[in-house]
Amino acid sequence: MAKEKKLVEAITSMEEDFTQWYTDVVKKAELMDYSSVKGCMIFKPNGYAIWENIQKNLDAMFKETGVENVYMPMFIPESLLQKEKDHVEGFAPEVAWVTQGGLETLQERLAVRPTSETLFCELFSKTVQSHRDLPKVYNQWCSVVRWEKTTRPFLRSSEFLWQEGHTVHATAEEAEERTVQMLNIYADFCEKYLAIPMVKGRKTDKEKFAGAEATYTIEALMHDGKALQSGTSHNFGDGFPKAFGIQYTDKDNKLQYCHETSWAFQHVLSELLSWFTEMTQDSCFHQRLHQHRLWLFQSSSRRMVYLTRHTTSRTSSQRISA
Repeated sequence: MAKEKKLVEAITSMEEDFTQWYTDVVKKAELMDYSSVKGCMIFKPNGYAIWENIQKNLDAMFKETGVENVYMPMFIPESLLQKEKDHVEGFAPEVAWVTQGGLETLQERLAVRPTSETLFCELFSKTVQSHRDLPKVYNQWCSVVRWEKTTRPFLRSSEFLWQEGHTVHATAEEAEERTVQMLNIYADFCEKYLAIPMVKGRKTDKEKFAGAEATYTIEALMHDGKALQSGTSHNFGDGFPKAFGIQYTDKDNKLQYCHETSWAFQHVLSELLSWFTEMTQDSCFHQRLHQHRLWLFQSSSRRMVYLTRHTTSRTSSQRISA
């Protein structure tokens, strides 16, 4: 009886404290650990394996639509970040700044990448001259830093893993088509690989991304009826191109501004949280994305997490308890 009581205490009841229940589960499943850096966390092998499989499968879906991968610098000069007024105002409270390099004070502050719109715009302004150069459809897999006041493992941290896509097009219609196309890819991925149904919609003007004309999202329903934003796709129109001088000559040899999009998907545990919230009976994480099969057993007398490792010759299980 003492051992059984200890197992119950190891994972808090969802009904008692949902936040603590979630934290207990991701720790007992050895998905993460806390870092000495406030607001940051350590991806343990079980947690990072999920992200690796996210990358592999989602990247393949991207490339089927003509997306090419690039990598941009982690640091953004303050003068470059300031070029799009609405954009910088939206991120200002969350930006981390580098003011010193080695023993020298920098002449200009460098932002630690909160997102990469300005870097991509600078690239597009240099590489797009003619309609023959369009469209440019780029994506990068990276981490970003946003100085959060309140953090929670995987759901909200100061540094997080994600992918961010950035494209430029000749017409507003092409940009809108790409914006919606990427939203649908996110929704299809979540339903096919995460087994989580999504609600697609458009954000209000107050909720949309800073500098965007329109923001579309996929959202998962939580256990309490609230929605968890799980992926976003933005139509920037010609706002960023005008700020950064991204122009091309059309077929009539007239100079036109490009139309831009951006879309992003954060690391998997934002989605995994949705999966956890819907569990009231014995449940299993989608095998396509995890190197182990993760079971959470709940009953009136016991609450335990199991990791089941699949090999070609045998299946072994490890119970995770206190």
